[in-house]
Amino acid sequence: MTEPDPTRPPQACCVPSASPAVGLSLSAKAHRGTPEPPAEIRRVRTGITKGMVQLAGGPFLMGNESTLAFPADGEGPVREVTIDPFWIDAAAVTNEKFARFIEATGYVTEAEKFGWSFVFVGHLPAKRAAQLQHVVETPWWINVPGAKWDRPEGERSNLKERADHPVVHVTWNDAAAYAAWAGKRLPTEAEWEYAARGGLSQKVYPWGDDLTPLGKHRCNIWQDRFPDFDAGEDGYRTTAPAESFTPNGFGLYNTSGNVWEWVLDTFSPTWHAPASAATRTNPAGPAPQTANARKTMKGGSFLCHRSYCNRYRCAARTGNTPDSSTGHCGFRCVRDV
Repeated sequence: MTEPDPTRPPQACCVPSASPAVGLSLSAKAHRGTPEPPAEIRRVRTGITKGMVQLAGGPFLMGNESTLAFPADGEGPVREVTIDPFWIDAAAVTNEKFARFIEATGYVTEAEKFGWSFVFVGHLPAKRAAQLQHVVETPWWINVPGAKWDRPEGERSNLKERADHPVVHVTWNDAAAYAAWAGKRLPTEAEWEYAARGGLSQKVYPWGDDLTPLGKHRCNIWQDRFPDFDAGEDGYRTTAPAESFTPNGFGLYNTSGNVWEWVLDTFSPTWHAPASAATRTNPAGPAPQTANARKTMKGGSFLCHRSYCNRYRCAARTGNTPDSSTGHCGFRCVRDV
């Protein structure tokens, strides 16, 4: 693993990256017509299913082609994808659950190894924020020494009253390690999107097409003027408890907003465009071509705002290097039936 550069530009406006952009050859190869080999799903069936929901799988329409999408993200085309039955966590992995993993294994997260992680500027005292290094192109992200999963805002912070919040400051590698310990795995992007939709077909959000039906907030995102002022009209200005808001039709919480969630797939905006069995039946994205190829993230976060990042939609996606950690990214696990 290379030492991350906290000042380099992020891969996406809302997701700062800890290491240089790699894995971009995947999309370049696709444009040249070179087939990208599919990744494989390593099936796991040993994890405890308490707190999980069993889903039937089958065919569903994945992706999005509306004007809401970012072309560079590769949300389209809309395609019919078929997946096997699986179990999925009803909510993102919480601080309390992650603490059990740490206690049982002694695992050291990558943020701890690097000695820092990305923290949103609004979560720090102004004087403290002024003393630290901001990401050049997105100055609302700050490289904070000592920030890690149990010190979300740095060395002087803690998890008081946040045991039931999603764990953050975890990299894709950290999330995969937790999943393996729990006898589970990370969901594929197709599994995650199928689950997030809650049984609805081609709706923008897990509950329908209206962001605030009957004037009620259904997710934890940014309100008002980003990045200067969050009105907190949904009840939160940072992470919310993992089981906040009304669950979707499958009983899953917060598949829009709150925290980004890592999924299994290597990120590519073009791999899924061809119609083939690899991209239409239990797809798991392309096989990574480099050791630090970007991984896919889904769901958006409490920092997402329509003015610059409306990625809190079911089909929305972005990518980041697997050694990147931030204060707005977590994960949930799946288990095969």
